[in-house]
Amino acid sequence: MSPAHEVRPWRDELRRLWRLAWPVVLGEIGWQSMGLVDTLIVGRVSAAALAGVSVGGALFFVAAIFGTGMLLGLDFAVARAAGAARRDEIYSFFWHGIALAALLSVLLTALVVASVPAVPRLGLDPEVAAVAMDYLAVLAWSLPPLLFFNAIRRYLQAVGSVRIIALAMVLANLVNGAADWSLVLGNWGAPALGAVGAAWATLASRLFMLLVLVVFLLWAHRDVFRARPALDWSSIRYLAALGLPAAVQLTLEVGVFATVTGMAGRIGATAAAGHHIVLSIASFSFMVPLGISAAAAVRVGYEVGRGDPQRVARAGWTAIAMGAAVMSGFSALFLAIPAFLVGLFTVDAAVLATGAALMLVAAVFQLFDGVQVVAAGALRGLGDTRTPMVINLIAHWFVGLPIGATLGLGYGWGVTGLWIGLCAGLVAAAVLLIGVWTRRMRTWNPRA
Repeated sequence: MSPAHEVRPWRDELRRLWRLAWPVVLGEIGWQSMGLVDTLIVGRVSAAALAGVSVGGALFFVAAIFGTGMLLGLDFAVARAAGAARRDEIYSFFWHGIALAALLSVLLTALVVASVPAVPRLGLDPEVAAVAMDYLAVLAWSLPPLLFFNAIRRYLQAVGSVRIIALAMVLANLVNGAADWSLVLGNWGAPALGAVGAAWATLASRLFMLLVLVVFLLWAHRDVFRARPALDWSSIRYLAALGLPAAVQLTLEVGVFATVTGMAGRIGATAAAGHHIVLSIASFSFMVPLGISAAAAVRVGYEVGRGDPQRVARAGWTAIAMGAAVMSGFSALFLAIPAFLVGLFTVDAAVLATGAALMLVAAVFQLFDGVQVVAAGALRGLGDTRTPMVINLIAHWFVGLPIGATLGLGYGWGVTGLWIGLCAGLVAAAVLLIGVWTRRMRTWNPRA
């Protein structure tokens, strides 16, 4: 076989992956942009308002990340059915995904609402606690539209209708920004609600982006409304069983970064500020491989449905290579202009120096962060959500966090030591996940 014939399948796979990935990446960036706009506008109100939004948002985020993680099983289930051209099964999983989102909405919204009176017990400044309670009481009701949006989004990604997801996020950012400007600061004749205005803006934007996807379904996917199956609890349990490990994995990963944030706060205000800035920058770059990971799950799941081991392997390895390439670019950027990037967020010389040092550590782990999240997505495409959960637990909580705590707090390396621990955890996760993926591709049997 000529070299051109050997390269062509990989080039074709890269094109398919890119067509699927770029709107999903844009959608993930949209999430980050929405939070950034909230921070910029609420920051004009007062420090207490910004702190209250931070606390309330963190409490909400735990429930939101768990709920959205529970829906990740739709990536595999719908994509595999699409690869096997089983249309009835595609529609069945869509509606049972909607049913799962409804159950999660009731349970998690009730949990968030019930947590509001407990906010003062966190030992916060009374003014900050009052803001956080008011903010969270409104924000809680944005969880159902967020979960329904994610259920529909997973279905659309799996069947290849991804551009509407990016469009919905772009438009939702415009709605959120306009509502923030109006309700937080009292512009355009609206009352100045402060931090609570940001919660109402978030609720409005999430209802809007859900509406965009529902209208698109009614226009372009009308068949899904004609094929509503009878409710089958075994299908809901199947999706929940796929999603639970992914939800736990995401919660564990968020938890370790939250723990390191608490440790940075113990070191001092400068360390905490530098940590927050660099974590925000690294979180933004992470949105790109996170989107590629979702595309990897769909592409691998689709080829699993077709039952072609060679295509399954090619889909996964292409996605992993794309994630590694993109994050290598971010790594080079972090190494080239660390002070400039941190300087976009602060003019404090001490914070700038701390942040610039942390950017160098972040540059080291960019490649590994990209590889680990895309490899986890590829494994999700095989229907395996438990292995990434176990590896995440081991790498972050039993490798990274102990190293970070030892270096940062035990040996006095400060926040840099904490970030070296984060780096070690990501390296371990990437190495272990690539090892698992390699072994699966050597042994995977479409009839197993």
